[in-house]
Order: sequence, then structure tokens, then C-alpha cells
Amino acid sequence: MSKLKLGWIGLGNMGNPMVMNLLKAGFEVSVFNRTKDKEAPLLAAGAKAANSLQELMETCEVVLTMLSNDAVVKEVFEGPTGLLSAASAGKTIINMSTVSPETSRYLNTICNQHNVHFIDAPVSGSVKPAQDGTLVILVGASNDDYELAKPIFEVLGKIAIYVGEPGVASSAKLAINYLLGLNLQGLAETVLFAEKNGVSKEDMLNIINQGACGNGITNIKTPSILNDSYPAAFALKHLVKDLRLAKEAGLDSPLIHPLYDSYVAAEKEGLGDQDVMAIISSLKNK
Repeated sequence: MSKLKLGWIGLGNMGNPMVMNLLKAGFEVSVFNRTKDKEAPLLAAGAKAANSLQELMETCEVVLTMLSNDAVVKEVFEGPTGLLSAASAGKTIINMSTVSPETSRYLNTICNQHNVHFIDAPVSGSVKPAQDGTLVILVGASNDDYELAKPIFEVLGKIAIYVGEPGVASSAKLAINYLLGLNLQGLAETVLFAEKNGVSKEDMLNIINQGACGNGITNIKTPSILNDSYPAAFALKHLVKDLRLAKEAGLDSPLIHPLYDSYVAAEKEGLGDQDVMAIISSLKNK
């Protein structure tokens, strides 16, 4: 069975390694990025460069987007030279960006109006899982569209979890990122409280990771805390956006408000481009 011909839009910290994995798996991938120098390593690895979004849509069977926010995604879909301005009936677009459930439902509606299939497929995981092809992919789509996309998802992730129609996957992504925020805020507060009371951060992190409270994210973030260095695997500003989207989607639980305020404060302090674990730097000064 021949592999689908793919197009890809968005070559940031996540998109670039994801495309590289598709190329290694033998997919033909054409790429489009506003910042052209980001295309260079992928072109060297065998990707093709598209001159426009319309060209991408016209020449590929499936187009995937991995972009920063709702406004950019909408512009790529419905702008004057966007994906849906091309002759594209029967094609499929997979949005892997994190957007609001409302935006995903809207994109599904406008795609249907153009006889284009739409898949809502945000991912759980940051740069290292993107590089390793071990992302968790949350899928909102029709059953037929999900089946079409499975070979792509098998390359990009360790599992694809089908959760329902478009929009539901976006809700699942906001929910898991809320839990991520709670985990990191709690980890930061715990380490700082322990240090103030004479427990070294080395010892406290060992206690956490060796016990029932340890988990994947506490283990992943331990080196950053020990080194007091927070290069962005998942930028703090993106979690601020996701928590805001969760609030706008109806999350009104007791912890969302102080959590959101804490991350907003950290972003205002200039930590937005650092990793989400940089929340500990903000809390340290409180």
C-alpha cells in the first residue's frame, strides 16, 4: 500500500522533529513555513518546499498543521490564500495545534462546507517525545477519517486515542494541560517549601521520585530544577494560553484561578519563553 502524500505547516520546536520522523518512515512530505530558514534541515532530509498554502493543498492528500494559537490556525485555513481557498474537495486536514474546542468545531464546519475532511488531533508531549515519536495523540474525527490517519499517527506517537468528534480532542488536550500545570505548580511549591525548612532540593526531588508522588513529569523536570536551567521543551507562555482556553471553555474549579494567575504572573516577569518548569523561578521570589 502506497503511503499518503503529506503537506505540513508549522516548523517550530514540535513540527520540525515530527516531520523528520515522517520522512524517516518513508512518507513524501511537502512543507510550508513563514520563516523559510526553518525548512532547511527538512529539505536536506528529503522534504519538498511548497511555495504557498494553496499549492500544498492542491498537491497533497493530507495536510497537517502544527501552529501556535487559534488566530494563526484560522488564518491558515480561511485566509484569502489559505488552505480552503484551493481546489481541495476530498482532501483531509489534520490540525495538531492546541486550540479551543470551539475553534476545532468551527474548523470542522468550514471544512465540511468545502467537502474537506477535518481531524482534530492535538498532542500530549513536548520536544523529546516529538523527536522520539512517542507523543500521545488525541483524536477527534469520524471513524473513517481516523482510520485514514492511523498510519501517520503510528509514526508520530506511541498511541493515538480516539475520543470522539472534532472538538472533543481539544477539550481532552486542555484537560491534560490543566493537570500538567497543577503538577508543575505543586512540584515547585513543594521543593521551595522543603528548601526553606532545611531540606535540599536534591533530597526532596529524590523523595518525590522514589515515592508514590513521583511521575513522568516530576522525573523529566528534575534535572532542570537541579541545574536551575529552563530551556523550553514546552514554553511557559503556551501553558498560559492553554489555561486561558480552558477557562474560556468552562473550567471554573477551585484551583484553576490561582493556577492561571500564577502562570500569568510568571509570564509578565519575563519567563514566557522559558520552559513551563520556570514557574519555580517566579515562585522563589514570592
